Amino acid sequence: MSVIRIINGDVAEKVLNLNDAIGAVERAYAAHSVGRGIIWPLVAAVFREQDGDMDIKSGCLADDGVYGLKLVSWFGGNAEKHLPQLTGTTLLFDANTGMPLALLNANAMTGLRTGAAGAIGAKYLARPDSKAMLMVGAGNQSPFQIAAMLLVMKNIETVMLANPFDHTLAKSRAAEITSKVKKLMTAAGGERNFELQPVADLEKAVGASDVITTATPSYKPMIMDGWVQPGTHFSCIGADMSGKEEIDARIFARARVFADDVEQAAAVGETEIPVRDGIIAKEDIGTIGGVIAGSVKGRLSAQDITVFDSTGLALQDLAIAKLALGAAEKLGLGTVCTL
Repeated sequence: MSVIRIINGDVAEKVLNLNDAIGAVERAYAAHSVGRGIIWPLVAAVFREQDGDMDIKSGCLADDGVYGLKLVSWFGGNAEKHLPQLTGTTLLFDANTGMPLALLNANAMTGLRTGAAGAIGAKYLARPDSKAMLMVGAGNQSPFQIAAMLLVMKNIETVMLANPFDHTLAKSRAAEITSKVKKLMTAAGGERNFELQPVADLEKAVGASDVITTATPSYKPMIMDGWVQPGTHFSCIGADMSGKEEIDARIFARARVFADDVEQAAAVGETEIPVRDGIIAKEDIGTIGGVIAGSVKGRLSAQDITVFDSTGLALQDLAIAKLALGAAEKLGLGTVCTL
């Protein structure tokens, strides 16, 4: 028999905040770059003609003494059933004994760690004086991306919101997203005044942006190469399965490109199509962990276009799950049960 702690979404939200997530994800990226964080092959499947998909990401964080996995499912039709479109579950194990430690609702943690990833990409690759952010995608991930970006990029003054699939959605969701961003920043102790500006003209918004985060399920590019100004940074979040694509592959021909994991990104990330089409080679892609650790050079000039391809690593989930477990144990939260 083994004893595990079950941590539901409410407990996860109580014990974690975006600053926790940013620190945990940075450490996980750095560990990966020096071989102390290992990821194992991705398992993915698409259901019902791309109306639904799931993926399983797994790995081991040696310094944290844990290994485990996260399974995420996305079903586009769930909104009509009054169910969340995105669900995630994490299993955490002791790396020394193989015993299960925790079963966690990963939804809140996924939002935090993915928001952290996009912001970390900008923190290490965007121009420090960046003032305008464009959030492409008005879904569940958008408030996490915006809040994390505001926490790490202190000079951001303007935040634009675009939803290329339905321009009215950015406007209709702006108030809700703003409220969620403020709540996330308050919890992280980083309150700031900002105004979220819904935009319908994506080309114009791209040209006016210093930092662009994309978080959509798109299978075709939404942002064209000719729209992009020198000095722009992209944090590409949405492409996490073969065939997904958010930005024009031609952008990569004139960009410095980085990923959370090169092999995974070239297989299922935003870099998949540029690599497949010979626009760049895998050898042209650096790692964000290497930039954090100082072994890889990031931005070289104010004119560089930089791209961070974040496919999502199990190491991010393991790091934040370990934090959540430790905090829940300390506070006596969650449900302890015997398997």
